[in-house]
Amino acid sequence: MRRKQISRTTAETAIEMDFSIDGTGETNIQTGVGFFDHMLTLFTKHGLFDLTVKCDGDVEVDQHHSVEDIGIVLGQAFYESIGTKEGIDRYATISIPMDEALSTVSIDISGRPFFVYNVEGLKDKVGEFDTELVEEFFQAFVSHAKVTLHINLQYGKNSHHIIESIFKAFGRSLNAASTINPNIKGIPSTKGML
Repeated sequence: MRRKQISRTTAETAIEMDFSIDGTGETNIQTGVGFFDHMLTLFTKHGLFDLTVKCDGDVEVDQHHSVEDIGIVLGQAFYESIGTKEGIDRYATISIPMDEALSTVSIDISGRPFFVYNVEGLKDKVGEFDTELVEEFFQAFVSHAKVTLHINLQYGKNSHHIIESIFKAFGRSLNAASTINPNIKGIPSTKGML
């Protein structure tokens, strides 16, 4: 089973995570940041992963450390649980509408961390959540998951809807790219490794 449990403690956060690629959408998410809990739940449900995460972070300072560090740990958990990458589809592109917003997420489980983020027009906050942390979360994930990730907002007005469409598309695309394809033999690369 492609699953990893990780504990990570710093002077700013203490994180316990259990992540399974081959899940059913089961969640137990307690980050201390309500809107972020909602986004991680959407990612998990739509990606058909299982995710348990508990974060005790210095949210009295701000939400930055918690959100970024969870991105780090989720990236590590994905990288370690994906294993050799034999037989995976490797690539996926998914577009998800959320009311007036439309986002497209493209992923390559490449072993090469690279991140493109074309999202303009977000308000500074959704409730108490700093929207600039969306980019910080994905940058942290990409760096530690060692994937190439492109996030493009086609259009949208409502910041909540825009971010929700991104997290849903991220879940769906990561699921599709990590799916084992019985027609793929070995590593899906002409190099013979990813």
